Amino acid sequence: MRSPIMIALVSVLLTLLAVFLTFNLMPGERRLEEKLSRSYGTDDEQFRRSLGVLLGPPILEGNHVEELINGDRIFPAMLEAIRSAQKTVTFETFIYWSESIGKEFADALSERARNGVKVHVLLDFMGSVKLDAASIEEMREAGVEVERYHKPAWWKFTRLNNRTHRKVLVIDGKLGFTGGVGVADQWRGDAQDKNHWRDTHFRVRGPVVGQMQAVFNDNWSKSTGSVLDGEEYFPALEPAGNMPAQMFSSSPTGGSESMHLMYLMAITASRREIMLSSSYFVPDKLAIDALAEAAKRGVRIRIITPGKHIDTAIVRAASRERWGDLLKAGVKIAEYKPTMFHVKCLIVDGLLVSVGSTNFDNRSFKINDEANLNVFSREFAARQAEVFEADWKKSRQITLAEWENRPLLEKMTSKFYSMFGAQL
Repeated sequence: MRSPIMIALVSVLLTLLAVFLTFNLMPGERRLEEKLSRSYGTDDEQFRRSLGVLLGPPILEGNHVEELINGDRIFPAMLEAIRSAQKTVTFETFIYWSESIGKEFADALSERARNGVKVHVLLDFMGSVKLDAASIEEMREAGVEVERYHKPAWWKFTRLNNRTHRKVLVIDGKLGFTGGVGVADQWRGDAQDKNHWRDTHFRVRGPVVGQMQAVFNDNWSKSTGSVLDGEEYFPALEPAGNMPAQMFSSSPTGGSESMHLMYLMAITASRREIMLSSSYFVPDKLAIDALAEAAKRGVRIRIITPGKHIDTAIVRAASRERWGDLLKAGVKIAEYKPTMFHVKCLIVDGLLVSVGSTNFDNRSFKINDEANLNVFSREFAARQAEVFEADWKKSRQITLAEWENRPLLEKMTSKFYSMFGAQL
């Protein structure tokens, strides 16, 4: 017979567990609930004004943004930039593992710190669980300031589900990098086989780098209580090109709907074409309705997502469950065949390109800390469209008939996993 004390103890533990799950998984702010009205197009000045006002930072003139395709070009550029730093390095990322590329980054960061450069590294706790303690200690001994974002503690354990998924590297406050790449060996190479992922990162110069630095500073100050300021971090930045750009961020602790809103605004304003590369594509009803309505009014929409080579099969299953209304509306969806497709890029009407850390799913829109760079340049958009077309040729398009005739087990599995879309 169970004792009253034991029953009471079990009840207390279950209550605490319920409270933990509630606060850990529930959204921190009210969500967007109504679709946006269409009152302007992407080439209207009001579109740019609205993005600048509603998302926060203004759109700045005079930038240059360059795409870096796959690890063979991405990692050498980032490492060269770190090794060239004279005053400061700020680096925030989600995935950082103790592998060969992780050691190269640790060595480069440590070498700069030993030579007097102020080096600040912010790693998400969950994303860096495969980084051994010895590597962190070696960097700290060299003078690198390393912080783990939302490291578990009993008094704030509920924050563990909120992760920094941002990917921002800034050198001397003048040169920035952002995109989809993490520091792990699967990003090495040139997407030549299933063990080497397809991804894109971006090298940035110009006034918008100051906004990138501010995005890093946001989570650094939350984690350390200190603010990085002064000419070493925020120097005067001269124009470096002719691309208007804006770097903005989102977080459940403030402005959690910024990413969701930006995507909905861009889709709603679209007039001609949308190209979306999304490594994790699990759209909610608002996004599905916006995409379907755009397609019905004549916007050509193509979406590339991962195929069978994906690191999270649950996400692929949940994603497929939500394709019906899109395919019926004329949206074209294709799965990348050669390897894991980790690209995150939105191209709208050959004018707006949005790149960064954000996936097209609820976790990016409402749970994680994210950061995206919006670039308004037909030249840049044309280059990214060429990259998209090359990826499209390596992808297999899924037809409505094929989707409707999926095996029953696949349909049941997809429907089940889609129920957890709020956490995917």
